[in-house]
Amino acid sequence: MKHEKSTFGVLFYLKKDRIKSDGSIPVYARITVDKKFTQFNTKLKCKESSWESGKAVGKSTEVLRLNTTLNEIRATIHNHYHTIQQRDGYVTAERVKNAFLGKEEQQKTIVSFFEQHNEQFRLKVGNNLSTHKSYTRYELTKNRLITFMREKYRVDDMPIREMNPVFIEKFYMYIRENYECTHNTAMKFVQRVRTIVNYAKNTGSVTADPFANYRLKFEYVERAYLDQQEIDRIWMKSFASERLEQVRDIFVFSCYTGLSYIDICELKSENIRPMFDGHRWIVMPRHKTKVISHIRLLNIPEAILRKYEEKQLKGKLLPIISNQKMNDYLKEIADVCGIRKKITFHTARHSFATLALGYGVPIETVSKMLGHTNIRTTQVYARITDRKLSDDMEMMARKLNGRSIKNG
Repeated sequence: MKHEKSTFGVLFYLKKDRIKSDGSIPVYARITVDKKFTQFNTKLKCKESSWESGKAVGKSTEVLRLNTTLNEIRATIHNHYHTIQQRDGYVTAERVKNAFLGKEEQQKTIVSFFEQHNEQFRLKVGNNLSTHKSYTRYELTKNRLITFMREKYRVDDMPIREMNPVFIEKFYMYIRENYECTHNTAMKFVQRVRTIVNYAKNTGSVTADPFANYRLKFEYVERAYLDQQEIDRIWMKSFASERLEQVRDIFVFSCYTGLSYIDICELKSENIRPMFDGHRWIVMPRHKTKVISHIRLLNIPEAILRKYEEKQLKGKLLPIISNQKMNDYLKEIADVCGIRKKITFHTARHSFATLALGYGVPIETVSKMLGHTNIRTTQVYARITDRKLSDDMEMMARKLNGRSIKNG
């Protein structure tokens, strides 16, 4: 089937219903693409007696100047039409007009897309579809990008089509050099910029992808975790400070449940349920993913809940404090217990995954308890410890070494 060629035309005419006091009439431009048109004021004017067939007539300097300007406008409109057609594969009269008037570029800048995305993201936070922390990271990335463009390009904003792999790499290096962050942290900033580019593409107004030839590369980082002996040492330690004792209790609770800081903040009595097996389980949606976690309460976390039973306000089950304060106290706890690892509250979640695998819990089950959406995420948290490796090989050795094999 043969497709009809797109029709395109530019026509200048006098807007006769807007005649000026001196008898001059504004000159309008009409752009037509596929029988659909739009128009705008060229800011030029001409008397009706000096106008014929879309142009001024006569030999005066004023007429020559007017026609020259009209020809320049026509040529510029044609250039915009062909640019949009080649770049995006489709074109409308309105898009050509906006390009000529500079409105298209104003609507398609890096910061404008960032602001549109972040506003939508903020609304999701209000509806519990995203976290406030993630929103602040996008806002921080936007501000870092604005500062970068000011210092490197002497502008506050740029058309998103001017972003390319060189721009992206310069932004990555700028983050590394000016904010003393690791490769992976800087790459996270770049990753959020890619999210904005994808957002712009999804609006249908941008088709070029500056990340098409740019690969995000993250370095593998050993995640800190505690083994059973270290958790026992913390659990059995007596603390003179009530605050340290409470932080220890909540940390150990996380080591045996895998709940993150925010999930413990949101843990309520209705999330503790007796199940068919006669044991009590934690059943709650993860704050981050909304995936339901199912975690059986072991003896130690049961004891911790009983310790603070009916002592908390507003339905909370544990005496939670700010994450930053928790991490400060955990450094002190690690020192007191002779643990030389750098631990944060999130270390407990890593420890839970590692412990569970070490005790033979299948990774699919660990993934479900952690509330992960896919098993690849669980593999990042969990590792095979030397003890687990030794036990598995011992089991294999018993099966293989016990076989009777005849030589020859």
